[in-house]
Amino acid sequence: MENIAPIFIDGKWEKIKTDNFNKVYNPASEEVISMTPICGKNEVERAVESSLKAFKVWSKFSYVKRAEILFNYRELIKINKEKIAKIISLENGKTLPEARGDIQRGFEVVDFACGILHLAKGESLPEIAPNIDSRTNLEPLGVCAGISPFNFPAMVPMWMFPIAIACGNSFILKPSEKVPLTAIKLAELFQEAGLPDGVLNIIHGGKEVVDSLCIHPKISAISFVGSSHIAKHVYTLGAKHGKRVQAGGAAKNALVVMPDAEPKSTMNSIMSSAFGCAGQRCMAGSLLVGVGKNIDSLKQTLIDRSNKLVVGDPIKNTSTEMGPVIDGNSKERIFNIIDGLGGSGAKVIRDGREIKNKEGFFVGPTLVDNVDPNQPIFSQEIFGPVLSILNPKDIEETVEILNKLKYGNGATLFTSSGNTARFFSENIKCGMVGINVGVPAPMSIYPFTGWNDSFYGDLHMQGKEGVQFYTRQKVILSRWDNLYEYKSGW
Repeated sequence: MENIAPIFIDGKWEKIKTDNFNKVYNPASEEVISMTPICGKNEVERAVESSLKAFKVWSKFSYVKRAEILFNYRELIKINKEKIAKIISLENGKTLPEARGDIQRGFEVVDFACGILHLAKGESLPEIAPNIDSRTNLEPLGVCAGISPFNFPAMVPMWMFPIAIACGNSFILKPSEKVPLTAIKLAELFQEAGLPDGVLNIIHGGKEVVDSLCIHPKISAISFVGSSHIAKHVYTLGAKHGKRVQAGGAAKNALVVMPDAEPKSTMNSIMSSAFGCAGQRCMAGSLLVGVGKNIDSLKQTLIDRSNKLVVGDPIKNTSTEMGPVIDGNSKERIFNIIDGLGGSGAKVIRDGREIKNKEGFFVGPTLVDNVDPNQPIFSQEIFGPVLSILNPKDIEETVEILNKLKYGNGATLFTSSGNTARFFSENIKCGMVGINVGVPAPMSIYPFTGWNDSFYGDLHMQGKEGVQFYTRQKVILSRWDNLYEYKSGW
């Protein structure tokens, strides 16, 4: 196949010589649309050397000049949003509205990074002692690297590289080998915006590349989003080799519905949260907790709405409401999870395996009733359009049950009671809480604050924590009076 995804090193696009490729599908048709070359240590070394060379120059660019290039980039993304959305839809299977949301959230991070002149300001305090002034500077780390997943081809990489680069670092991006085309387009636009060669490099690959980035002595920081198993591996390996690491992992997010919740808005939120992006997002609602006696009507409405959901090819049919999962392995894995529910006590009341689409990696919306905390499906991240249903008696029992989960990304409560909302938000053990908000993912000015096994590290992505992660502080004390006297043992 001629359509081989190139790597991007030192400002040049090239197709590497290898016999090892990963197929890139249009998930809606199963057509192979590109091939991702699997790089090795040689490409990692070349990318690092290019990044080191670029860092020495880029870190000396004024903040004004860096901001100017970022503003250029922002404008180019704005102009090309629809083109990027179509690339996302093609290689990931999202509907076009979902793909537009993907690039919009990434655009907002660039928008945030354009304010680097304000974000990177240090602090100062004159006369902190007699004739001594003090100040702090935020300085870049050096070469940073990012490893991003398939489910948000634009947003997640853009959580990383715009802020890192704005802070004066150079950056190596390894996008998911399943969706390389969006990252390629984003890099093309950054180059067009005036970014110097080598400040952003792109390589492809699997475990060998990931491990090589984590242990390379000239890489200062690693950002990762993916499964918790790999997130923990990246965190452990990177930290062992002296790097800063932020590693986002899996999730099991709850949608808690109180009897006093507004019915129509709540159901719209549930459908979007559970089945948006075919359930392939770390903020997807995968546990529906119907509190109290309204559970039967809630389930019936869910079945009716799920039966009417338009599942199909998002490019061929613009009325599509849910697209496919990413590939055949994901489809098979989700089918196997549903198959394995027999005898567990859980009951499938709406079966997504009974999908009419003859081609494409489709899984229909699936509802699983009678789930309890002792069943694997309660705590397992399925990463597909499967919604499990629980029915605790009250909000106190609900919080007690949900706090047993090992993950801690998000949880949402639907209610009309301020008192209940306050109890829930104060007692639930997760990093992002929604009150009548189905997907409580924060905007770019706030950090994406996963807890527990949903995040490994200290400083999260996005917002001020993102700036802190990609910089280090230097404290400078100065005096110019030549009147030093030995005092106080110093």
